[in-house]
Amino acid sequence: MFQIRKATESDTPIIFDLIKKLAVYEKMEDEVITSVEELKENIFTHKFSKVLIAEEDEKPVGFALYFYNFSTFVGKPGLYLEDLFVEPDCRGKGYGKKLFAELAKIAKEENCGRMEWSVLDWNTPAIKFYESLGAKPMDEWTVFRLDRKGIADLAN
Repeated sequence: MFQIRKATESDTPIIFDLIKKLAVYEKMEDEVITSVEELKENIFTHKFSKVLIAEEDEKPVGFALYFYNFSTFVGKPGLYLEDLFVEPDCRGKGYGKKLFAELAKIAKEENCGRMEWSVLDWNTPAIKFYESLGAKPMDEWTVFRLDRKGIADLAN
């Protein structure tokens, strides 16, 4: 039995565990510097993001973490998917597609003008999956980032 539900504060350790598993898959485990406590504060107290939990037989097998941005050109909010992860042994069952469909329902209910996310250029299975959903790559755009140190340097 498969279900998708909104995460609650008590799910924070599960979310943290799934984030670490995603980081291993993306070969970025050294970049996970957050904690359960920090996630709890920022997701559930400050409400900076929202999380869906995917469960198979009441066992967490995936998640989607998203937040809203705003498009000045469209004049509407957008749903930005920060992370989506399904346990490797549960892939191929349609769970990722069901998570995306749930996100699309949320985006439609919230009158979002679009949904966006990033994908690592080497992640061919994910790219093919996204294309199968009708998503289009934004090849003319380049993602830029300031990390914590960069932000501090610029702010000073």
